[in-house]
Amino acid sequence: MEHKITIEYFKTPFGELILGAFQDQLCLCDWRYRKKRDAIDHRIKSALGTEYEIGASPILEKTKLQLTEYFNGERAEFDVPLLLVGSDFQKLVWNALLKIPFGKTQTYLELSRTLGNEKAIRAVASANGANAISVIVPCHRIVGSDGSLTGYAGGVATKKKLLQLEGAWIKNQLDLFD
Repeated sequence: MEHKITIEYFKTPFGELILGAFQDQLCLCDWRYRKKRDAIDHRIKSALGTEYEIGASPILEKTKLQLTEYFNGERAEFDVPLLLVGSDFQKLVWNALLKIPFGKTQTYLELSRTLGNEKAIRAVASANGANAISVIVPCHRIVGSDGSLTGYAGGVATKKKLLQLEGAWIKNQLDLFD
């Protein structure tokens, strides 16, 4: 194993993230205590043929800076180089997520239609849930067809806070989820 995935734990006002960089690209920005933590970590380490190693890197520093700006309401877009680790279909879904603008939401059905197959809604939802680069690849911007806040790796309360931060929900909608 020539290259390791450099990881760092990063506490934010929204919860603790695990960040990972591999060959000058961000491959991991995920909620540390999510239910699928082991599966996500296994997928990334297996696909890249390496292990995690706690350390520092310029990519992790840039990511922390940009996330801090985002959480402070000072950044709407990220420009960290990404390494999406997953199947071709998952990468297709994650790239579609990257096109959902700050402050906007889409339903799983709308995302499926964007990808050209509205019958793939369950596969799209599964790929959305397998996203390992939370916040930056904005899976939190996907809502249920009735506008409800559906599952999120960081928890539905965190999803609500992220959408509030982005101004994606009006107050009376948010009150439904208190």
